[in-house]
Amino acid sequence: MSQVRGGTRWKRFAVVMVPSVAATAAIGVALAQGALAASFAVSGQEFKVTAGKLDGHGMVQYGSLDAGTDLEGKAGAHHPVAVSGFNSAEITNMCQSVVTEIPGLGAITMKLTAGDGGTPVAAKKIYIDSSALDADAEFRNINIGVAAGQSSKGPGIQSGDQMAKKGGFAQEADRAILTDVKQTAWATSAGTFKLSGLKLRLNLGKNECY
Repeated sequence: MSQVRGGTRWKRFAVVMVPSVAATAAIGVALAQGALAASFAVSGQEFKVTAGKLDGHGMVQYGSLDAGTDLEGKAGAHHPVAVSGFNSAEITNMCQSVVTEIPGLGAITMKLTAGDGGTPVAAKKIYIDSSALDADAEFRNINIGVAAGQSSKGPGIQSGDQMAKKGGFAQEADRAILTDVKQTAWATSAGTFKLSGLKLRLNLGKNECY
């Protein structure tokens, strides 16, 4: 870790955050109240995302849980996630992919790309619920160990997320610049999400972003 012009830079930044044991014990109550990280029931499949660069302003990151279904549609699945929230973000060379097994056809890959024609993807009030993240990262004016409910630099804990403890561990920064991003996620939510040069393709076989 090195100091860079008032910021903090990590080579190959990697994060996997999980909620506390007490939070895990409260899953049943939270499921009944619909009070988990994502504002919707997540699918039984993770998806992969890559980006050449993510330039986010006003960042907060904390641990929580997503709830949803398994691949058969049965409710009750829950997933520890690291929630990264940004007031605004620009993303270049974004790729998102998910692979589904279809009986009789085998693996089908749905791949979405955007922001690769000179105009980046633009998002406001975006939350990304990840199980893994690898990138080169530079943070400007970062605070590590802030109480999640007291974070003031980013958009705060996502509305309706009662699994993220207000006094739990979080980190925040005025700006986060991530390059060579490789991410596995369960959900993404945004107030606005503008995808320039959007392309969506279906391919036989596995053809993931990474």
